[in-house]
Amino acid sequence: MARLRLRTKFLLSMLLISFGLTCTTLLLVRHSVQKQVRSEIFAGLRNSVNAFQIFQNQRENTLARSAELLADLPNLRALMTTRHEDTIQDASASLWRLEGSDLFALADPEGRLVALHTTTPGLTRDLAQQFIRDTSAQEGSGQWWFGGQHLYEVFLKPIYFGPASANRLLGFLAVGYEIDDRLAAEVSRISASQVAFYYGDTIVRTTLPASKESELARQPATLAVANGPGPAKVQLGTEQFLATSLDLTPGKTPAIRLNVLKSYDQATAFLDSLNRLLLLLGMVAIVGGSALVFLISHTFTRPLQDLVRGVRALGKGDFNYRLTAHGGDEVAEVTGAFDRMRNNLLKTQRELLEAERLATIGRMASSISHDLRHSLAAIVANAEFLCESELSRDQREELYQEVRVAVNQMTDLIDSLLEFSRTRESLRPSYGNVEDTIDHAVQAIRSHPEFHQVHIEVLHHAHMMGWFDGRKLERVIYNLLLNACEAVARNSGKIEVKTAAIPGGVEIRVADSGRGIPEPIRDRLFQPFVSYGKENGTGLGLTVVQKIVQDHGGDVTVEKTSGEGTIFKLVLPLTSAADHSDGAAKTVGAPPLSRANPAEAE
Repeated sequence: MARLRLRTKFLLSMLLISFGLTCTTLLLVRHSVQKQVRSEIFAGLRNSVNAFQIFQNQRENTLARSAELLADLPNLRALMTTRHEDTIQDASASLWRLEGSDLFALADPEGRLVALHTTTPGLTRDLAQQFIRDTSAQEGSGQWWFGGQHLYEVFLKPIYFGPASANRLLGFLAVGYEIDDRLAAEVSRISASQVAFYYGDTIVRTTLPASKESELARQPATLAVANGPGPAKVQLGTEQFLATSLDLTPGKTPAIRLNVLKSYDQATAFLDSLNRLLLLLGMVAIVGGSALVFLISHTFTRPLQDLVRGVRALGKGDFNYRLTAHGGDEVAEVTGAFDRMRNNLLKTQRELLEAERLATIGRMASSISHDLRHSLAAIVANAEFLCESELSRDQREELYQEVRVAVNQMTDLIDSLLEFSRTRESLRPSYGNVEDTIDHAVQAIRSHPEFHQVHIEVLHHAHMMGWFDGRKLERVIYNLLLNACEAVARNSGKIEVKTAAIPGGVEIRVADSGRGIPEPIRDRLFQPFVSYGKENGTGLGLTVVQKIVQDHGGDVTVEKTSGEGTIFKLVLPLTSAADHSDGAAKTVGAPPLSRANPAEAE
């Protein structure tokens, strides 16, 4: 029996495209109907915007005339001649109630606010003062004030003593009317649509339900322009809308916009029956075509599926997933080649692992032997000096301290190496305060004479209690602080430790004003034996930090590094006392590290 090539099999499957033509025809019919409905909706949106513009012009003319009449009242003029702020503030309340506006403000001729009344809190005197100064040179409408989530259309009128032609200015009157729910509902009724007023990108008022309002807030604030070529499509929950936008303050920033939305789903409700019919016809074509596709393609899709599984297994590191090639087509050839490649990769991986293991052992032995030899040489040399009889007490004490430092360095190196062999179960959590652990580490750093001039500031923004291994966390903070102290200038360096509570844990940042992490080691900073520019550095300090934090279930990263300094961010989960007591024994943790030399950071 002749074997079909893969290309021939694919050519057979192309015959099934004819079934897709039926679906395409049905979709074209549906699309043309929807396009017509969309055009009608957009025409309605334009008519709604035009109706609002007519309504807004009439409203502005009426309100501007009302403000002008109020500015000409004799008792208002008399009140402004007093120039006494408290008097004007108290006495203007009756004029405000007479006007019936939502905002009433008075300013002296220099633009200084002397009275402010609002129906709702939010617009502060400072904001009102700023708006007065920005708009005192402009008279009339078209001015908008926004404060405390309240938007006002403001009409600014000058107050003159005598006729306006005499130009004896007493001050300014600002009368504002809020864009509130009542006005939004009235505009919605006039436009027969849902509306939303925006101040910049902030929704001020809308007639949409609260659930859809939150969805609209996540949409782009600027929609299609009212006179644009077409409407914008907005999806709010499960309902689709067509929307257009009207700029109420053209050319000004921030813009005041009115977005008008009409429900596309409600307008196309009559298409449901047509959609059901189209869906039924489409399902018949799809089911019939799918059955035929399955019968034809099964013979060549199965080898491809096996090959894909093999690729996925190899991508996950499984080099033992075997593939068997059947037939003589292209898929069989690719499967055989892939299986040979897998075997070669497995062999290469084993060789690389062996070489890497030997190289790691060599680097570790070289680094450890160098550091231990350095410390042992210091111990031997100082021990020989101690044998001399002519040494004074101070000289003997100095030599003793140098021997002690060398011993501590050797002990810390061994502790760092042992840390890698310990599992997460080696943690000894106890219930304590993170702030105390950080303070212990800071005090240990401050005990170093060479770091006395370095300024260390600790900022605690929350009281953080929980279960953690206090001794190991102190080692983490100590290592980070020691690295920071070595990076900054000794006489003017600054280090900041900042803590903040996060859900389920604590976030700690250690920032310094040093020269930043050198470029050659940034990508491998947390790898063992990575050190740069340190005479006695072993390159284990940050590796130990990462392991301890990860054993706690957290993470440590370099948030920022540059010539101006470095910031390490540490995220540490904390288990509360209630969570920790769910059947688990409370293990008392080991005491904190010695303040003298908790750990060595490289």
